[in-house]
Amino acid sequence: MIFLQLFYEFFKAGLFAIGGGLATLPFLYDISNSTGWFTHGQLADMIAISESTPGAIGINMATYVGYTTAGLPGAVVATLGLVAPSIIIIIIIARFLGAFSENKLVKGAFYGLRPASVGLIAAAGFSVFKLALLQVDLFKVTGAVADLFNWKAIVLAVLIYIAMKKFNPHPVLAIAASAVVGVVFRFGGV
Repeated sequence: MIFLQLFYEFFKAGLFAIGGGLATLPFLYDISNSTGWFTHGQLADMIAISESTPGAIGINMATYVGYTTAGLPGAVVATLGLVAPSIIIIIIIARFLGAFSENKLVKGAFYGLRPASVGLIAAAGFSVFKLALLQVDLFKVTGAVADLFNWKAIVLAVLIYIAMKKFNPHPVLAIAASAVVGVVFRFGGV
């Protein structure tokens, strides 16, 4: 049953997350809320790991969630669930695109998908910002505005931004350095 649920949840994410891996984030939050397979904090860690490893973020995350939920077979099932809608849609589009490529409705549909993709990616960016730089749960408890901000993370983000502008390191070095800083300064409860 867990394999069917993994496939179904990631099939939905793959079907509706138009615009790339970051557009899957709202769906991953929904999976987290509805299944309890991972917390929002673990999702932030998965985003960091998926962004720093080769491959598409959505596929990396589906594989990771599937593996942690049901081992290697779960990783395969979740990954297949995520990519199946794309494969099906591409096969259908390839079959009919030539006949409809100049159709005003088809052009309009593709034009209409652009803002939806931007909106999904913007929502994902806001979610990452909220997880990384805000402490909403602590603020709800204390009510102190100063507790709303994760000052350690904000200072680190500013320092990394300055270092990136000044030294312009290779992205692999920047990712590796950020991972080391995260472990050394115990970000994410490491």
